[in-house]
Amino acid sequence: MKFTLSIAMNPLDQLGELARVAEEAGFASIALPDSLFYSETVSADYPYTPDGSRFWTEETPWVDPLVATAAMGAVTSRIEFYTSVLKLGSRNPVLLARQVNSVAALTGGRFGLGLGVGWSPEEFEWCGVPYERRGKRVDEAIDVLRLILDGGMVSYHGEFFQFDKLRMSPAPPRRVPFYVGGHTDVALRRAARAGDGWASAMMKFDDLRVVITHLRELLAERGRQDEPFEYQAVCVDRFGLDGYREQAAIGVTDVITMPWVFDGVGFDAEVGPKLDAIRRFGQEVIAKFPEG
Repeated sequence: MKFTLSIAMNPLDQLGELARVAEEAGFASIALPDSLFYSETVSADYPYTPDGSRFWTEETPWVDPLVATAAMGAVTSRIEFYTSVLKLGSRNPVLLARQVNSVAALTGGRFGLGLGVGWSPEEFEWCGVPYERRGKRVDEAIDVLRLILDGGMVSYHGEFFQFDKLRMSPAPPRRVPFYVGGHTDVALRRAARAGDGWASAMMKFDDLRVVITHLRELLAERGRQDEPFEYQAVCVDRFGLDGYREQAAIGVTDVITMPWVFDGVGFDAEVGPKLDAIRRFGQEVIAKFPEG
């Protein structure tokens, strides 16, 4: 099992230190969240809280995850980075491919692209993209990204995106893995079709087990049951050594965590207690999972 540090909603001037110490503590990767802006009102519920409300405010700090990866990559040498998850529906995949290509090259290939559709109609519409048919558009955008990022001179002519032969150089040092987010059946089928893994939002253990079982069935339907596939989990009710072993037993391969939360340290706290929590987690948890 691997362990990934989430840096969501932390002050931006702390990110370099968090990344450096996470690498020293044995974390495999850092998960970077994505939020384009905070609209005063939204016309849809947030899908991952019981009442549909957002758990952040207009003052919560966010950074573009690709910019953050470049900055943290510059002060580390081993740890990997992935978006968890980037909202693809409101972005142009050709422009995004240029950014991903650049970040992958600058970090020596230490980058994975976690992808989701996006939930806020305002993020689509105010970025000039229709909210309607967003799922179909994202499916096509994933194909465009894969085509360009795999290198070479390529062209594409689909319903939503069209371009003649082009090439982006340099190609990433290694294949950029795609981790598809979402809990709906449509999202899970998208992960089974186009993903190298699946990324959960906050989930209870029993729900996580059901989803992983279903994903394995969907992968088998496509003949992918023997291919490597990551199950990245944010499990809200299984912690500590026993809890992580339980997660591993149901198929979780990558635990996304924020160790200072267990100490009651808030997002906006000073960086010192967070670094202490990261080091302690490395000694007391990561060291007990040598396969990670």
